[in-house]
Order: sequence, then structure tokens, then C-alpha cells
Amino acid sequence: MIENALTALDALTDPLRLLALFAGMLVGMVFGMLPGLGGVAAVSILLPFVYYLDDYSGLAMLLGAVSVVYTSDTITSVLLGAPGSPASAPTAIEGHALAKQGQAARALGVGFLASMVGGLVGAVVLFVAIPVAGPIVLLLSTPELFMFALVGLFFASSMIGKDLAKGLAAACLGLLLGVVGPAQAAADFRFTFGQVYLLDGFSLTIVALGLFGVAEVISMLAAGGGISHERMTVGSWGVGFRDFWRHKWLVLRASLIGVLGGFVPAVGASASTWVAYGHSIRSTKDKSKFGRGEIRGIAASEGANNATVISDLVPTLLFSVPGGPAAAIFLGALFSFGYYPGPRMISQHPDLMFLIVWSVALTSVVGAAACFAISPWLARLTRIPFAIIAAPLILIMVIGAYQSTSTMGDIFMLFTLGALGWLMKHGGWPRAPALVGFVLSGPMEQYFWLTNQIHGWSWLARPGVLIIGSIIVIPLLLSAWRWFRTHRTPGEEGPGDEDAPPPDTSRTIALVLAVVATAAFTYALWEMFTFNPASRLMPALAIVPGLPLALWLFYRGLREYKPDFAHDAGELQILIALIVYAIAVWMIGLSIPTIALLCWMLFMRAGMRVWTGAIYGLVVFAVVRVLFELLRGDAPVGALLPIS
Repeated sequence: MIENALTALDALTDPLRLLALFAGMLVGMVFGMLPGLGGVAAVSILLPFVYYLDDYSGLAMLLGAVSVVYTSDTITSVLLGAPGSPASAPTAIEGHALAKQGQAARALGVGFLASMVGGLVGAVVLFVAIPVAGPIVLLLSTPELFMFALVGLFFASSMIGKDLAKGLAAACLGLLLGVVGPAQAAADFRFTFGQVYLLDGFSLTIVALGLFGVAEVISMLAAGGGISHERMTVGSWGVGFRDFWRHKWLVLRASLIGVLGGFVPAVGASASTWVAYGHSIRSTKDKSKFGRGEIRGIAASEGANNATVISDLVPTLLFSVPGGPAAAIFLGALFSFGYYPGPRMISQHPDLMFLIVWSVALTSVVGAAACFAISPWLARLTRIPFAIIAAPLILIMVIGAYQSTSTMGDIFMLFTLGALGWLMKHGGWPRAPALVGFVLSGPMEQYFWLTNQIHGWSWLARPGVLIIGSIIVIPLLLSAWRWFRTHRTPGEEGPGDEDAPPPDTSRTIALVLAVVATAAFTYALWEMFTFNPASRLMPALAIVPGLPLALWLFYRGLREYKPDFAHDAGELQILIALIVYAIAVWMIGLSIPTIALLCWMLFMRAGMRVWTGAIYGLVVFAVVRVLFELLRGDAPVGALLPIS
């Protein structure tokens, strides 16, 4: 094994192959920093070029791209609050809150180091596990896989904050979004409203960008000024290094969670990152800082998502089952170079296996160093008026969303979910459980249906199921015991503190959101009875608890209602402007509405001078058009005027 590892390292150090590796890394870093694009777009861009290279060089180029995406998207998540990829949403929550407090360097430092460690841990685990990974993965049958998905949903409960009802309702809403489209177990298309666009369900990229990215852009545009209102010492990484060292064991545990999530098909980085984030919350005594700038959340999520990159390739190489979309493209490249993944891959091509290990390890270190080098310059963006940054940021999110189906439905859904994310943010509903529920709805439904078809209900007594289930049961029992002890001692907690809404919560918006959720769950309940019995499982899991929770929140909202909508009027105007932009793109194509949006943001919101704004707007518009061309997608064409 050592001999094969050294042979692979010698092959990788060929100058052409190193050049290919670092070229891929550069592309991955750029696309990682563009919200909504990420690893899939980076690999897609490189795919036509890898066929001009030899097999090792071509595969090294692809590996270089996917290995640094989760490192560089930390920059966008922290500085702009828009997740570079769905798996970086926890980093956007915690890191952006720290950036607003003038602590961007601290958040970035921990994020880069945790990403580097995650990549190295993944490489080491794969190096050690190559001979035994196959048998381990084969031990996981559908009952165990279902329980892993259930554990992920359980950890979502760690992100509900103080208001349990709103957190659980948000998780149910996420599950409901996840079941839109084709059913896993029967020939049903659920909640499509007769729209062809909804037949495939929602895109994870659009859901993540809408709930988090668009909502944050609206809030920062309305607030005015820069992202951070405090001076940042971006050149001082000392605090970040100390925080990383203080939480090194958390990073290691999160990296192992990420490795495990990559081993399990269909779980991948998005789910394993949230599980690691939930673990960081549950392992902390003081949970009050989470959601407001907690460095432990960044350490856990960044360690997990980077570790998943390499472990995603285990089911890809051993069973031809891609662990994620980027791994699926990598699988196609393997086939084109004459490699056929399977259990014999280890014995037939050991050099290739170790080439993967070395490539990921090298780019994890070099990529983190490069991010450290460019971050002080990029962090200056936090002092620039945000309206100047918002213009290209919104357009890049539109491009990222448009890659899902290349139809206008992508753009409409981006801003519709952006409106939902804005309502949830100001109504006090946590958005993280909604995203977790959306991610896990598909795997949970698939595994549960297969489990019952194969095992009936006897699977509940399987040893693996009982062991995994204990991860849920034991913390619940401990929490119940702590609650019982606390409430036996009167006077320790003031009930008024618990009932007080968070400072950013609008009672008006909370009431509106409760009405919307109640209507959605009621309609879903009515339509659910038209589905085949096998198709009702996941909708029922969302609706049965979701509808009573929404009704309770509606009743509570009416009881506590006080008019307080005025302070949100500025943000509402921006939200309406973005929806008008989407409608205009549908009517007359991309170019004219985009130019109008740029003029509105640069001249009216940012107050730029005519010539400066015109030149900057022209550059942004040109970059947008080039990105559409590079991603091999035609820009939207108007329904009334056939121009793009």
C-alpha cells in the first residue's frame, strides 16, 4: 500500500499534472465564492478541457476544483451572508453575524483552518479505509440509512432557538417543500398545481439562496452603509488561530461526521454539515450565541463539509453510486478515461485511488493558504456601501438559480422563496430547520419505503437501528430530566423572558407567516388524500404536526398582536422591487430589466456618480453575460418581447 501511495505521489508531482491540479483549484475557488454556483458549476466548466489531458491530469484538475469549493465559499458566506453553496448555510448564519460585529477575520480564520483540517481528515480516513471501506458501506442497509437520515432531522431540533413551536413548524415547512414533485414510492406528482416546472420539485440551490441569500440582501440594502459598521482588523489572524486551537476537537469530530455523511449515498455535504452544526449546539452549555455569531458553529460546519468532499467519492468509486452531483460528473469522467468503478477498483487501480488522496490533501492546504492571502483584500468589501455589492450579488444568485432548469421558473422561485425567507427572518421562524427538513425529506422517504417493503416492521429490532436510535433517545431523556429538575425549582427562570420575542421579530409579520403556513398545511392535507397510500408518508409526516403548530402560532399571534409593521416598510419595498424585476425578465427578457435594476441600485440606492456608476454597471452586465455563455445556458428570453 505504501508503495502504491508513493507511486501516485510521484505521478502527481509531474509539472503538467500539478499545473492541471492548481488550475482546477483556481476555478473551484472562483466558483466557490459565487453564490449558488459552487462545485457542480466548477466541474461542469472544466469538463470539456479535461479530455485534452491524460487521465491523471484530467482527474487531478477536477479534484482540484471540488476540493476547495467549500473552503472559498466561506468568504462569501461570512462577508456577504449569502451561502456560496447549500452546505455553507450554517457558516453564513454564524459568520455573517460576526462580520457585522467587525470580527470577519476571526470567522474567516476559523473557517479556513477547519476546512483544511476537514479535507486532510477525509484524505487520511480514505487512505486508511481503502481496504476496508467496501465491507463497511455494505453493512449499511436501508433501515440504518433511514435512521441516519432521522438522526439528521433530529439534530435540526437543536437549531430551533427558544421558541419550540416556531422551530418545529419551520422544520415541517421544509419537509413539505421537499415533497413537492415526484413521489419516491408511487407514480404520483405531488403539489405541482399543474405546473410543468414543479414536476421535478425544488432545487436545493434555489431553496438555500432564497431562504438565506435573498433575505439577507434585502435586509442589508434597507439598512444602508457597509456590511460591518465597525472597523475590522483583517490582517490579524491571531484570534482566529486561537479559536481554532481551542475548538480543535470539535473540528475533528465534525470532520468525522462529514466523512460518515459522505459514505452514505444521498446524504452528502448539505445534510452532514447540518448534523455537525447541530452537534456543536448540543455539545455547548451556553446556546444563546448560536444564530448571533457563534464561532463553534463555523468550526463544526466547515470541518464537516470539506471532509465530505473526499468521502463522497467512496460510494462513487466502489459502487458507481455518486455521493453528490459533483461526484456524478467525476464518475462520468472516470468512464471516459476507461476506469470502471466497482469493488475491484481498489485492487485493479490502487495508484488512482491514492492519486485522489494526494490531490485532495494538497489542494486542501494550498487552497486554505490562498484564501488567507486574498481575504484581507476581499474583507474591504465590508466597508463599501452594500448597495454597490448587492447589484452583482443579486445577479450572480439569479445565474446560480437559473442553472437548475434554465427556465423562468427558477428566477420566480428564487424570489418567492426569498420572500418566504424574509418573512421567516422577521417573523422569528428559524430558517435552518426548514433547510434541513428540505434536504432530508427525499432520503428519508426513499429509505423508509424500501425498509418497510423489505423488512416490514421487524427492522425496528435490528441492532444497528437500536444503536443509531440511541443517539436520539438518550439526549431526549437527558433533556427531559434537566427540564424536570429546572421546573421543580421555582424562580430560576422568568417566564416573561421566554415569551418575549427576539429583537428583530415583527409581530405583524409573525402573524402573516402563521396565516400563510396554516393555509399551506390545510391545502396540503386536502390534496394529500388524492395520492396513492405509498405517496402519503412524507406529506403526512410534515402536515400532521405542522398544521396544529401553525394553528397554535396563528392563535398566539392574534392574542399578542400589536401593529409594528412600519419599521419593515423599507425592506418590503426592496422585496417588491426584486419581484417586479423577475416579472420584467419574464416579459421582456434579461437585458433591459437587468440594466434597470443596476441603475436603480447603483444610482438611487448607492448614490454613485454618473460616470463611475455607468462604467461599473457596464462591467457587471458584461460579466453576467459572459457567465451565461460559460455555463452553456441561454439567457432568459421575454415572453412578450423575444429578446434576451
